[in-house]
Amino acid sequence: MAKKIKLNIFDDMREALQDAAAYERGQAVNLRITRIPARPRQISPKEVRRIRLTLNASQTLFATFLNVSPNAVRSWEQGTRRPRQAALKLLVIAKKNPKALLMA
Repeated sequence: MAKKIKLNIFDDMREALQDAAAYERGQAVNLRITRIPARPRQISPKEVRRIRLTLNASQTLFATFLNVSPNAVRSWEQGTRRPRQAALKLLVIAKKNPKALLMA
């Protein structure tokens, strides 16, 4: 049988409202704020190639840096496919700081 956890939602809500009111009055409150960065915009095939050339890397070596296949890099540079999710984020990082890819 699963254990029952006793919750007092009213007390939690009251405490949260008191913290919010104190924050509005300018008092120091221990609040945690999480900022989620915006998704990176798509990168053009020319930009992918420019990032790779900045690192002076072949498509195969660049693919190793990004942990993708060489075919993926080739497709990105030809414009037949677009980088997505983690690869896109790594490309944005490499665009801003190419050496960061080498240090990782």
